[in-house]
Amino acid sequence: MWTCPTCNRVFAKNEQSHYCSTTISSIEQYILEQPIHIQPILNEVSEAIKAVLPDVVEKISWRMPTYWKDHNIIHFAAFKNHLGVYPGPLAIEVFAQELKPYKTSKGAIQFLYKQPIPIELIANIARWCYETGNHH
Repeated sequence: MWTCPTCNRVFAKNEQSHYCSTTISSIEQYILEQPIHIQPILNEVSEAIKAVLPDVVEKISWRMPTYWKDHNIIHFAAFKNHLGVYPGPLAIEVFAQELKPYKTSKGAIQFLYKQPIPIELIANIARWCYETGNHH
């Protein structure tokens, strides 16, 4: 057995790589822990999603801001050079035309910070995920 000296979690000897840090308990805290220059973008994304999904629960799931009602609806995450948005694979298919300028993969979208972030598109995707029951 191996005990992480940072978080004191115990793992099998061959499982010595894991991510540990302080637990993030809210979307606001998540945003505040990001680099100062991307915090306004993250706040804008969060506000846009909350505006179209007013009755969802905000939580952290998989260390990402998550909007939930009976299931995870949509997530986002900050990375060094891009914002990741995770609406699920069906949303990527449905919004394929609008997402052509951006890198996508199965269930994920990357919006580079050096380009304008399409806040309205993110809100529309979130609304679609909620209204259709599509979830990630």
